[in-house]
Amino acid sequence: MTKRFWNLFKVSPVVVAATFFVANSALAAEVNKQVTNVADLSEAQESNNMSQVTSVSQFSDVQPTDWAFQALQSLVERYGCIAGYPNGTYRGNRALTRYEFAAGLNACLNRVNELIATSTADLVSKQDLATLQRLQEEYSAELATLRGRVDGLEARTSELEANQFSTTTKLVGEAIFNVSDAFGDRAAAQVGNPTRNLDSNTVFSDRVRLNLYSSFTGTDRLQIRLQAGNILPNNTITGTNETRLGFDVGAPNNNSVIIDKINYAFNFSNAVRVKVDVSNSELYENVEVFNPDFRSSATGAISRYGRFSPIYRQGQNGAGLTVTLNPNGPISLTGAYLAENTNNGNVVNAFGPNNPGPNNGLFNGDNTIFGQLSFKLNKAFNIGLTYARTYQAGNANNNLFQSTGSIFANNPFGAATRTESNNYGVEGTFQFSSKFALSGWGGYTTADAITGANAGRDADIWYWAGSLALRDFGGKGNVLGIVFGQPPRVTGGSIKTGNNFDSNPSYHLEGLYKFKVSDNIQVTPGLLVIFNPENNDNNDTEYVGTLRTTFSF
Repeated sequence: MTKRFWNLFKVSPVVVAATFFVANSALAAEVNKQVTNVADLSEAQESNNMSQVTSVSQFSDVQPTDWAFQALQSLVERYGCIAGYPNGTYRGNRALTRYEFAAGLNACLNRVNELIATSTADLVSKQDLATLQRLQEEYSAELATLRGRVDGLEARTSELEANQFSTTTKLVGEAIFNVSDAFGDRAAAQVGNPTRNLDSNTVFSDRVRLNLYSSFTGTDRLQIRLQAGNILPNNTITGTNETRLGFDVGAPNNNSVIIDKINYAFNFSNAVRVKVDVSNSELYENVEVFNPDFRSSATGAISRYGRFSPIYRQGQNGAGLTVTLNPNGPISLTGAYLAENTNNGNVVNAFGPNNPGPNNGLFNGDNTIFGQLSFKLNKAFNIGLTYARTYQAGNANNNLFQSTGSIFANNPFGAATRTESNNYGVEGTFQFSSKFALSGWGGYTTADAITGANAGRDADIWYWAGSLALRDFGGKGNVLGIVFGQPPRVTGGSIKTGNNFDSNPSYHLEGLYKFKVSDNIQVTPGLLVIFNPENNDNNDTEYVGTLRTTFSF
């Protein structure tokens, strides 16, 4: 409609005002269609500082081939009542806000008054009046409709402003309902023999998270997360962490609500992204993990190991700082320092970073120094090179990979042993098409005991995995996934005494189908199979079946 009336007449001072009115009415209709929530309303009402231009060539985004170029050129150079944005753009395809309309109309009316005061010729020709009459007749029905829509928009605006949750904060929620069961014999560690069959019952459990996201500048974000759940880790029944689900809560609280995560992220221009974690720091939420279809605990893999490389489990659950250089560029660099929480059964010492006692605090307790170089040169191929150095102060049973992999790999030196580890990883994603993606990772860890009975000994630990995602399989938004790999396993080092190595490798096989019921509901049936649990071929294969339903809002 806007293009049609530009071609009806040559611009004159009086017609300028009419043109602005018609254009604003048309754009107001578009805004009226789009504004459905507080976020849209805020965007629709955004009023940026604009500055007057003297030539249409000053607009970097306006080209002579644009259909409205001549009209803009006339308004700018003949009447001087068109303003641009401070960055030199006009944003011709952007919806006009009421504030911008008022400012533009006022500028044009002032210019008309100046012309009236200084002109010696006829101000309004018969041709102008005829043009205005044709405009009024042609658009009378549309303008009447638009006036009704504007009135509706104003009423809706008032209602949204009166009932909005917050001008700076939005609430994002997620609820998981899960039915699962485990089958097989209970696993024995290392080279032992199983002592009994699994005594597992089918369970129905849940996990609920409510996130409060606040922004004060538009590019920063304060996250406060509330969590409740009762999903018990199944390792106490199966005898191995290798069967753990990716969405169990670790320490269930019988659905009591706790604040389990607090952090704040902000930018220095577009070149640096900084994130400060106060509690429950998790590297895999701060950096790219190169497993896009399966990284999420709520909508990704069903297993703990299938989500991403165990190297991202370093420095978990504490506080720290993560800095990413060039976060949106093809090559980015991330550095982090995280101080872990410890847990030796003593509540006083269960929170390392905020405990001033011995072997605690930000720098004297468990901590991780992390770095990652990411290459995202195109959508088809992304790769990451990762390093982490972790120190565990011996406040608790060592847990090198936060209960991911065999028991021996997580704690090769025994309880209360000060341990240092160097962790190296490579990760990659290959997207052969929009519907077919292959991801994988491999990692190596060398761990050294500093104190305890094994002081001076070391352990070599390896792991790898690959995942296949078939997107839109059986319907838009559905994903068929397969994950196969070898969880962390001790393969060498001076820690060996007799047959203490993880002698026969465990293999992890996982199949799942993410079925998208709607934009807010996903149902995921899945089966997890662990061959040689705990890297012990005396153990029979274990199976874990799940049916996970995720609600997001």
